[in-house]
Amino acid sequence: MHVWIDADGSPVVKQTLHVATHYCISVTIVTDRSHEIYDERAETVVVDEGRDAVDFEIIARMKAGDLVITQDYGLASLVLAKKGFAMNENGVLYREETIDVLLYQRAMHAHIRKSGGRMKGPKKRKTAQNEQFSKSFNQFLQSHDIRLK
Repeated sequence: MHVWIDADGSPVVKQTLHVATHYCISVTIVTDRSHEIYDERAETVVVDEGRDAVDFEIIARMKAGDLVITQDYGLASLVLAKKGFAMNENGVLYREETIDVLLYQRAMHAHIRKSGGRMKGPKKRKTAQNEQFSKSFNQFLQSHDIRLK
């Protein structure tokens, strides 16, 4: 298993690397030039800025069984189609059974914004959310028979 981080705006890069290091799992951070992130515990791939450039790079490189950490429902749906796993920044796995509803909600919110409506933004991230992500990521790895080093 390989872990891919959609690092454009990801609040859990450090937590992902911390947990993955304990399991000796390789991680690739994929980011565009406006969000370059480097860490010695991971490979970093920097792509040109552009809509969905990071997403396309991850999809082109990932394999079935890989895990992608992303907040992007569109990317998550492509990962699931390639028989990979996708987890959000709260440690929740995206599932085939629910991804269509999430994509529909995203489209509806975009329509509302284009029509001049306003949507509330995300609340300030709390430490407990990062801890929950780490716990869920650990549980995911253990459930896939990946052992601590």
